[in-house]
Amino acid sequence: MTGASGAGGAQHAGEGSGFEVAFAGFGGQAVRQRWVDGAVTVAFEELEPVSAFPVVPGRRWGPGLWWSATTGRHVASGSNAMRAQLMVLDRDPDIIGLAGRPVRLLWHDEQGRVRSWTPQLFARRADGTALLADCPSHTEAGGEQAFRASVMMEQACEQVGWSYQRLEPLDAVLAANLRWLGGYRHPRNQIRPALTAAVLEAFARPRPLIEGVQAVGDQIEVLPAAFHALWHGHLSVPLDRPLHERVLVQVGILPRSEAVAAGPHYEIGGRFREVR
Repeated sequence: MTGASGAGGAQHAGEGSGFEVAFAGFGGQAVRQRWVDGAVTVAFEELEPVSAFPVVPGRRWGPGLWWSATTGRHVASGSNAMRAQLMVLDRDPDIIGLAGRPVRLLWHDEQGRVRSWTPQLFARRADGTALLADCPSHTEAGGEQAFRASVMMEQACEQVGWSYQRLEPLDAVLAANLRWLGGYRHPRNQIRPALTAAVLEAFARPRPLIEGVQAVGDQIEVLPAAFHALWHGHLSVPLDRPLHERVLVQVGILPRSEAVAAGPHYEIGGRFREVR
């Protein structure tokens, strides 16, 4: 995460009023323009990172790519905490576009010095608005610099009708369950429409996972289709407890579209649109 020149300095009435945005345009050319113009005209969800995620020596998990079931493309990810938040956003039915680090916001502090911050995540909502977010590994990550930057990001997003969040780290059980189901997010696990239909019919009434799967056929063939349906919300399970073969499965329930703002999801449910 970049904080060029830091994000320090006390905020005053004029600070941040003239936000600019920098990004890598199509073809890789560097672009810088007024924030309020870029927010309206630029599809940031289509862009590559404005700068690479840093590699920190000694960390067990570094930058990588997350294949998004929402977009059918890879999204740059800078940390394990960010990948966890990508999993949540990738299955949110209100999110239609995702990008890692596509924009850098710039402003002047009260001394006239240029400050900047690069949020880790950009998520486009179905209504055209967007979420800028950072994904700290713990609530105090980044210290005072990150806190001051978050104030400026909130101000910038408010100007254009968007939102900014520092997304709280996921509960360990929730993260583990999403990682498991995320392994079956790709359309190849749908196998064939008839099998998918049979899996959904098997759980028309709530029943343990293994019972519904065995009612359809061979577990090796049916389980990937069931996990795929769970990831995309056609089926639903509570995710605040570890997954197991006796977990109660039911037909998915459409969640509220503002689920991201409400916090982590503890239930997979409701993604009924076709995977692109």
